[in-house]
Amino acid sequence: MKKIAFNVLLAASLFTAVACNETKKEDSTEVAEDQNEAKFDEKMEDDTEFAVAAADGGMMEVQLGELAQKNGSAAAVKDFGKMMVEDHGKANDELKALAQQKNITLPASLSEDKQEMYDDLAKKTGQEFDKAYADHMVKDHKKDIDEFKEEAEDGKNADIKAWAAGKVPVLEMHLQKAQAMQDAVK
Repeated sequence: MKKIAFNVLLAASLFTAVACNETKKEDSTEVAEDQNEAKFDEKMEDDTEFAVAAADGGMMEVQLGELAQKNGSAAAVKDFGKMMVEDHGKANDELKALAQQKNITLPASLSEDKQEMYDDLAKKTGQEFDKAYADHMVKDHKKDIDEFKEEAEDGKNADIKAWAAGKVPVLEMHLQKAQAMQDAVK
């Protein structure tokens, strides 16, 4: 009888450990979106999704900026990376404070697709990294500008809308510098 009870307890412990391990693998962005969906009505859905995506993108910009300073070879790449860490780090802090005010849950780590992009770039160094990083920064900032403009125009929450609008000029400046960096490393 003691052996059966011990085996049942052991099996339950193993299932619990596996279940806990599985939740760690869950995409932090998806978790944040699910939590926000449960807290807010449809009116705020687009705003909370924007905030989650902006946080995910901002975290990636900082992490890639740090990587650029380490793996890049061109001064333009290292300088751009430093600017990304500073500017997006500041924007991330502002967004965290705003999200806290609005009770919006933000992701704690990169989404799976952003992590894959980071991992791919982390395998590169020197000129190969410089070109891939520059290409990614141009493409990413074009997409970000469109998303931030859309939120600034169509957002329902006045504070999130204003935050997004305030970031558009900085993102446009980043795009110009990313394009110059891209030309420099070709």
